[in-house]
Amino acid sequence: METAIEVRDLVVKRGGRTVLDGFTCAIPRGSVTGLLGPSGSGKTTLMRAIVGVQVVAAGAVTVLGHPAGSAALRSRIGYVTQAPSVYADLTVLENVRYFASLYKLGAAAADAAVEAVGLDRARGQLVADLSGGQRSRASLACAIVSRPEVLVLDEPTVGQDPVLRDELWDHFRGLAADGTTVLVSSHVMDEANRCDRLLLIREGLLIADDTPAAVKREAGTEDLDQAFLTLIRKHEVATS
Repeated sequence: METAIEVRDLVVKRGGRTVLDGFTCAIPRGSVTGLLGPSGSGKTTLMRAIVGVQVVAAGAVTVLGHPAGSAALRSRIGYVTQAPSVYADLTVLENVRYFASLYKLGAAAADAAVEAVGLDRARGQLVADLSGGQRSRASLACAIVSRPEVLVLDEPTVGQDPVLRDELWDHFRGLAADGTTVLVSSHVMDEANRCDRLLLIREGLLIADDTPAAVKREAGTEDLDQAFLTLIRKHEVATS
């Protein structure tokens, strides 16, 4: 498959600590790739590097054939951070329509994005009055309104109820089916089975890069939590 994102020998240091150490991976176009690992493993740092907002010490990141952070990518990448990135003094719909206008899109595109994230009934509410989960969904609506070619989501399902989580994952899969490359970070292993491919990270190192089925097969278990632990231990033995 054609590659959408390529990371080569990436080194990132923050606060005197090496967060990513020679990290290399390739993410195919039109796929849902899960970026999994415990808190502090380097998931957010990798995403920031892919979006082009992270200072790197060495290595290279290429997105859609351009260096990460290039002006040519600004309208082609959607990014949702863990902290909601919307205006609290505007309604949900006003926020999404504002972001739609930046891409010269009309009200129909904004309406569709609001509906896609399950906020249709809250479209007229001020963001300041929303719950934390609803704010996260409002940020997601703003990110998907332009139908970006690459969508980078940092733990988008945190704080969402199980039904909505399921609906969001269905939407991510629909975007990928239409050609969008979706990169989703999570520390919840049961979400890994919904991905086409998994990147398992621990302490800035890539532990596994394969399909969920292949990861489980290599670890000899159908439990992804156990598979992750098994692969970590294998990696520790191999590098000791």
